[in-house]
Amino acid sequence: MSFPASSHGHAKPHRLALFASGSGSNAQRLMEHFQGHPSIEVALVVCNKPGAGVIARAEHFGIPVLLIERERFLRGDAYLRELQATHITYIVLAGFLWRVPAPLISAYENRIVNIHPALLPAYGGKGMWGEHVHAAVLASGDAESGITIHYVDEHYDHGAHLFQARCPVLPGDTPATLAARVLELEHRHFAGVVERAVLES
Repeated sequence: MSFPASSHGHAKPHRLALFASGSGSNAQRLMEHFQGHPSIEVALVVCNKPGAGVIARAEHFGIPVLLIERERFLRGDAYLRELQATHITYIVLAGFLWRVPAPLISAYENRIVNIHPALLPAYGGKGMWGEHVHAAVLASGDAESGITIHYVDEHYDHGAHLFQARCPVLPGDTPATLAARVLELEHRHFAGVVERAVLES
């Protein structure tokens, strides 16, 4: 599989790969934010689910999509050959549900960023994704929740924090209503934090 060096005919110094498993609303915010950016571009979308909504979003922006297979990603070469052939310099996990394997973490040390829909270190780890997180927050009786943007290491939701933002947990909240409030924080902050991290890397 081959990919163009740049959708604009020349490579920019910072080339992002967005990893996503679902509808891709955060990925779209990143695509919009970096469209026309002088030094950062979204060069590739990596997806592990054929038919996921993020694929159509990427196609709308003219961004190539790499569909990956579980065995090769987790126990093979983690698709490093394709990432390097596309000159990817930074990886952003935008709703990507597989654990990132060691070869990828080693090749992109301190250049993989994730967003988590809770205030880590609380409500992180295996199984803590999507509405599972928000249900756990509500069950605990916490007065607030939020987001954490962090570097990725070999453990789930464990790397150094780049940014946190908070929102209230309101009386009568359900996992769905809390998720919507947290998603607003994700959309408001994720792209800007990624931009700063990339430019400072």
